[in-house]
Amino acid sequence: MNKSSLTENLQYGEQKPDIKLLFESNSTKEIRIVFRKGQLMKEHKTGFPITVEIFEGAIDFGVAGNISHLVKGDVVALPAGVPHDLHAMADSIVRLSLSKSDTVQRVKSVLEK
Repeated sequence: MNKSSLTENLQYGEQKPDIKLLFESNSTKEIRIVFRKGQLMKEHKTGFPITVEIFEGAIDFGVAGNISHLVKGDVVALPAGVPHDLHAMADSIVRLSLSKSDTVQRVKSVLEK
């Protein structure tokens, strides 16, 4: 059994979202991304499918030039290779499920661009 919390020990980055690996299962890596209102993850794409859950707050989620306003409880899935971006419209907690083959460092590198 793997256990973690989306709400314990929250850290908000001053300049960019905070990314934390919650745990790895046999098939996924579960990641928490904590955004302050106004923070952005610029357009990027993955080599593997992802699932994104808005646990708290509101995110404008851009895919191929179309923006979806996602709020608490919304979940989206994207196949590999689809360009997307995230813009926090409020302080937000996002759960990102990655393929076991993907890396947390790749997610962090998006913030370095």
